[in-house]
Amino acid sequence: MKLPQMALVKQRFTGPAVKDIEGEVTKQLSQIEHELRITPGRRIALTAGSRGIANIADIIRATVRRLKSIGAEPYIIPAMGSHGGATAEGQAKVLESLGVTEPYCGAPILSSMEVVQIGETERGVPVYIDRHAHEGDGIILIGRVKQHTDFKSPIGIESGIMKMAAIGLGKHKQALALHNYGIQGIRDFMPEVSRVVFEKAKILCGIGIVENAYEQTAVIEAIPTRLIEERERELLKLSASLMPKLPVQELDVLHVDKIGKNYSGTGMDTNIIGRMRINGVDEPAFPRIGYVIAGDLSDECQGNALGVGLADLTTKRLFDKIDFHKTNENVITSTFLHRAMIPIIIENDREAIRTALRCSWGIIPEQARIMHIPNTLHLEHLFISESLLPEIRRLDHLEVVGELSEMQFDVNGNFIGSFYG
Repeated sequence: MKLPQMALVKQRFTGPAVKDIEGEVTKQLSQIEHELRITPGRRIALTAGSRGIANIADIIRATVRRLKSIGAEPYIIPAMGSHGGATAEGQAKVLESLGVTEPYCGAPILSSMEVVQIGETERGVPVYIDRHAHEGDGIILIGRVKQHTDFKSPIGIESGIMKMAAIGLGKHKQALALHNYGIQGIRDFMPEVSRVVFEKAKILCGIGIVENAYEQTAVIEAIPTRLIEERERELLKLSASLMPKLPVQELDVLHVDKIGKNYSGTGMDTNIIGRMRINGVDEPAFPRIGYVIAGDLSDECQGNALGVGLADLTTKRLFDKIDFHKTNENVITSTFLHRAMIPIIIENDREAIRTALRCSWGIIPEQARIMHIPNTLHLEHLFISESLLPEIRRLDHLEVVGELSEMQFDVNGNFIGSFYG
């Protein structure tokens, strides 16, 4: 089988970027300091999630420094539901992998899976928060606002500060309590849980983060608790407008070089690849992709292969890296089992591409519409097959930066070549 030639292209995105992280955090907290009423000696918990948020360690460190400057005693709480294998040690290691450590951030990390029930919603859903956070004098919720990978919210609350207040701060127990209701639990019940947290817990404020398409920090905003829900809706709209996308909406084959939770909570961002794989949830109309190939698993996700089930084919090297305990803990908690189902395992990238083309009915391999991307988070550079060039050249925000050439594979049959020209 003769494979199509590929060319490297570059997407240009627009959007703001914060240049001075510490300066912006200090400015934002200073603007609402009169509402926080933090006095010297107060112990303030800061939430830290498991997502690969740009500059997250710097944002937390800047928050710590600002709090210390007014005499407070900040500490850091892992706030990530069931991630890290749903263990205190595992969650601390996740933070370490993100650069969130005591020496760097200047505050102790108190990692525990113990929670305290502080109430329940009108539907009777119990509401929990981390014990260490509960025992402090105040909590600041730090989280990135972006589109959720499981659902579209009719009220404009998806992944952000309110989710951090509910599933993040409520640890594994809250995650189970909500995920037991499936999509309804995280789409409809999650905001209700967070409202109880705002009412019953000592939430001082939220720090909302929005990123641009280059995975740079675009917005940092300190939000008083009473305004979090309103502002989160606006920040979600902004985030959606800045989000990167595939430049074409119909493909025969998409090869994703690496998947992992450092790129998306679902390993591959469902908004990018157009796949949900959740019972009872409609698949997006676009993009339409015949076959998705997951090539490798990132080192940062520490064997958690949630999202591999979004692919149709994968490689032996990815399969060999799977930590089934971490993966199963995460996917069973979510209840979306299809997302961790193992697709067909092929020896390497080359054979996976050939297999996908062999199973693409009526498609001449050399004319196939193929795209090769590094992951679903970084879409500035990508490889496209020759048949896509006419469409790409009509798009003002794309530039062909490499000559057409044969697909390059190493001695093991896996892709080689740079996404950076």
